[in-house]
Amino acid sequence: MDSFIPVRPDIPLIAILLYALLAFVLGIAGTPWYLRFLLHFKMGKQLRSETVDGRIAPIFQRFHAKKAGTPTMGGVLIWGSILLTALLSRLLSLFGVVEQSILQRGQVYLPLFMLVSFGLLGALDDYLNICCIGKKRGLDWLPKLLTLLLLSAAGGLWFYYKLGYDSIHIPYIGPVLLGGWYIPLFIFIIVGTANAVNVTDGLDGLAGGLLTIAFLAFAFLAYLKGLTVLAAFCAVSAGATAAFLWHNVPPALFFMGDTGALALGGMLGVIALMIDQVLVLPLIGFVFLIEMLSVIIQLTSKKLRHGKKVFLAAPIHHHFEALEWGESKVTMRLWIIGIFFAMLGIFVGMFG
Repeated sequence: MDSFIPVRPDIPLIAILLYALLAFVLGIAGTPWYLRFLLHFKMGKQLRSETVDGRIAPIFQRFHAKKAGTPTMGGVLIWGSILLTALLSRLLSLFGVVEQSILQRGQVYLPLFMLVSFGLLGALDDYLNICCIGKKRGLDWLPKLLTLLLLSAAGGLWFYYKLGYDSIHIPYIGPVLLGGWYIPLFIFIIVGTANAVNVTDGLDGLAGGLLTIAFLAFAFLAYLKGLTVLAAFCAVSAGATAAFLWHNVPPALFFMGDTGALALGGMLGVIALMIDQVLVLPLIGFVFLIEMLSVIIQLTSKKLRHGKKVFLAAPIHHHFEALEWGESKVTMRLWIIGIFFAMLGIFVGMFG
């Protein structure tokens, strides 16, 4: 790879930690007001009554019917805290309180673009889910997918033509030149990660906890590469997500919704591509990967085996619920798996 994102300026480790703390505090402080706003405007989740292939979802209804009406669109609080922290850092920099802001074009504008654009798409989907009465809820899958592809393609073209990304690093082997094939790979990673996080967001605290782990892991890897601004941004994202998680653990006061899942998933994919750790992403986001694979396997089995299922329910977290593990136990165990594989991903990213 001939071109890299700018390494400078430097942000000290203590400043990175303080920015993460600021995002957490802003998220915690903003939660009561935002929750009142959601309740006042009746922004409650309408739970789905059917599976992806249009069939009845009895297991989901059995365990989650009581959650109908829980406020959603909590993702706005997450990316609002991230954006506010970035803007405050710029103000502090202008007034000389800190030396460097985290709002830097070279390392932060691209993840912010994915965060905001995917977040707005998710917000529209969530809003239509809330407002539409009847079987058809949210955006149709085709315009939603096409929008994700279009936004991802814009990012891929920027990476390839503007930043000069045309290869990926394979751990323990080295860089492999892709040329123009880098663009479709970029699109696949961004859309795939966004949808994988969205699929995982089905239990109280599950996606929020795993995203916090993933952002912390990438903050560590970015810091080791000298991308301290990006590391700070990852830490801020972890802090904002942890603040949301504080009130999203069982029983959740509100849900992340597509507003958060698509935005944070897409941004996670961009960060992995920016630091050239795209093949470490399946380790750091291992649970997201198996959740997405479980849906693909289940749908494929139903189609090819005349309705026969591999799992009791998909995504796989619902399979574990059907085994009577209990929601909190499923969430905690998947967090443990997420932590283990994130540590493995950090090791591979450092030495691979």
